[in-house]
Amino acid sequence: MKVSVDISLYPMNQNFEEPIIAFIKKARNSGFAVLENPLTTQVYGDYDAIMDFLKSAMKETFLTEEMCVFTLKLVKGDRTL
Repeated sequence: MKVSVDISLYPMNQNFEEPIIAFIKKARNSGFAVLENPLTTQVYGDYDAIMDFLKSAMKETFLTEEMCVFTLKLVKGDRTL
């Protein structure tokens, strides 16, 4: 099953750009279709594979950042079409 995920990351510190850039780089290197805009990163692909990626990438961010917030919107289907 294909899904589209809209992801926003809000690090709660003065140096907020670095964790956002690091997360986007992980998404770019994940093998999924990735689109970026000023507010969100959009990832498109297989549900199970994306959820495995998000579980790992989000955990890594939580472990390296003292405080941050992720917001996710999941849509069934590939919205790149």
